[in-house]
Amino acid sequence: MKKIVLVLTAAVLGLLLASQAFAWGPGPGRGNGLCRNAGLTQLNLTDSQKTKIEAIQDAHYKATRPLREKIFDKSVELRRLWLQTNPDRNKVTAAQKELRTLRDEMEDRKTALKFDIRKVLTAKQNEKLANTGWGRGSGFGPRGGMRGHGRHGRGHGPGPGLGMGMCF
Repeated sequence: MKKIVLVLTAAVLGLLLASQAFAWGPGPGRGNGLCRNAGLTQLNLTDSQKTKIEAIQDAHYKATRPLREKIFDKSVELRRLWLQTNPDRNKVTAAQKELRTLRDEMEDRKTALKFDIRKVLTAKQNEKLANTGWGRGSGFGPRGGMRGHGRHGRGHGPGPGLGMGMCF
């Protein structure tokens, strides 16, 4: 009996920990604030700027947590709908629309985050940042993604995902 309880407890704990990782979503993750791949690390930020940017990032992370959780839950729901023997077209379509709406909201919030961070920078730093390609995303092509593959041309490989950090 004790063995069963121990195994079940371990399984539940593992699921809880895994759900937190999935709630974050794909991408570079929060990391240490200023992502190493981003143009921000090339700007010679002052300690004051770093502190302000990290505060902005933390506020964004906290504010978007419920949204990230909704995106995760809706993704799981959509996956479950597709795994049914005879998926209901209307339910799948409705779930996809809702997921797109949530992702669009996340994109809008990421855009606002980028503008908030730019306010902290000097004119010279903003000019240098523009030359690094910051904010274009990952991948190939003019929009930062592989054309014709996946949503917004981002492809299905590694990408910015919904993670925090400065690697958008």
